Amino acid sequence: MSLDEAVLPRPASSADGGGEPPYDRIDGRVSGAVAVVQYEHDGAWVVVAYGSYDMDTIAPLEGALLTAARERPKVVLDASGVTFADSTFLNLLIRVHTATTLRVAAPRAQLRRLFEITGTDSVLGVRATVEDAVVS
Repeated sequence: MSLDEAVLPRPASSADGGGEPPYDRIDGRVSGAVAVVQYEHDGAWVVVAYGSYDMDTIAPLEGALLTAARERPKVVLDASGVTFADSTFLNLLIRVHTATTLRVAAPRAQLRRLFEITGTDSVLGVRATVEDAVVS
């Protein structure tokens, strides 16, 4: 079983009576749903975010990041699975950044562009990989 299968909701299928799935799969990940996985890596707390984040879906990620910020000196957000993010997501990252050392790892092009447009790329510690974020 892959990590995606273990932590992401499975779409309902007509075979099990669930009808059509409420979301599509993109790049092997579920879009339209969110999931958060957390683990420790070389002294940093890594939070892996999957899905689309806005004011209606931010709560699981917000809880994970704010708790980690209170309890850990370094938090890494693995953003490689983030398919959409708006100002709610960006505001959360700024709040976490003010509370602890935050690194954002492997953001997709849309998220990198959001950081560039808002100027937060110069404030947030954006790194290419989780490993780079952990050691920086």
